[in-house]
Amino acid sequence: MKNQTKQNRRNFIKQTSVLTAGIGIIPMLNYANTQTELPPDNMYLIGPREGYSPQVGTLLSTMTMMRAWLIDSVKELSIEELDFQLDEKSNSIGAMLWHLAATEKYYQLNTFDEMEWGTWSDDIKKEWDVPMGLGEKGREQIKGHSVDFYLEKLEQVRAVTEKEFAKRDDEWIMKSEPFFRDQPTNNYCKWFHVCEHESNHRGQIKFLSKRFPKS
Repeated sequence: MKNQTKQNRRNFIKQTSVLTAGIGIIPMLNYANTQTELPPDNMYLIGPREGYSPQVGTLLSTMTMMRAWLIDSVKELSIEELDFQLDEKSNSIGAMLWHLAATEKYYQLNTFDEMEWGTWSDDIKKEWDVPMGLGEKGREQIKGHSVDFYLEKLEQVRAVTEKEFAKRDDEWIMKSEPFFRDQPTNNYCKWFHVCEHESNHRGQIKFLSKRFPKS
């Protein structure tokens, strides 16, 4: 009787494990293959978007949500708050906002124009290298701008990203090549980095904004 009970318990656990795995996998497979497009006006729905291939639209919906959160964190900041530096080694909020626009710009050149990293023109470097690199030059040069100045930079590059994403399909987003330290990566990973990079700096921005000296 005890042996039969143990056997039944093992069968139950095995069947439950298989069922649980199936429950987890089936929605993911269905979601990956769905052509259903989600309402574009609800940023809390991550998934395909009208005018984009399923995976590209899903990625863009994630980026759109992150951008909305970023804007909400800075839209009321004054020039003094945007220029505030916690210490001599820190970057200002304004500098980080411009840096995010520069990051997206350079990934556009790398993925849309298929240019090797850093091979863009001197004119491009003149406009974007300082905010991209930040550091001492960024602390010296990026200051005195209103939040609208930085949000316009972000809006301009995002408009290009949206336009170019619409021209591409899921095969493009999965295209891989050697990249950082010759490790293979694909366009999906590169653009996911643009999104998580924004999340990372948003955390720093919120930290700095709370430490601005209040009068």
